[in-house]
Amino acid sequence: MNPLDALQPLLTPAPIGLWPPAPGWWLLLALLPVLAWGLWRVRRWRPGKRRIVRAEQPLDPVRQEALAELARLPRPYDGAPAGAWLQQINALLKRLCRNHYPGANSHTLSGRQWLAFLDNRCPAAGLTRWMVLVEGTYKPECKLDDKAIAGLSLAVETWIRKHV
Repeated sequence: MNPLDALQPLLTPAPIGLWPPAPGWWLLLALLPVLAWGLWRVRRWRPGKRRIVRAEQPLDPVRQEALAELARLPRPYDGAPAGAWLQQINALLKRLCRNHYPGANSHTLSGRQWLAFLDNRCPAAGLTRWMVLVEGTYKPECKLDDKAIAGLSLAVETWIRKHV
């Protein structure tokens, strides 16, 4: 028989309970709502970011002249042929693009590529929806209703104002 087998353990380990927590935890639990209330008050008291009202920037003279020229173009109301009007709008847009994007060779584009180029410069105008802008110049008797004329004019005006 081994004499070590007769020895008893020195201490029996006691199970560690989760409750009640140590006194420091009670203090933290009591201070947590006070801390949350203080942060809420500081956030409400501290002046936050003020909203910046962004007014539309004044237009440069080239854009102002382009908008004036667009307004001077005679619109083809009451079933008048729209081919000449569409050609004048295309010419105006090509001149603007040649002026603002000299290295892009935009004057060589036509059809869907031309509309995609315009839309890449100002997606807000949505000129790719106006395929008549490029196709109508080739139709002998292209006629637009008043709603289409107003929509296309608004889209071109938006493009002139907001293109980058």
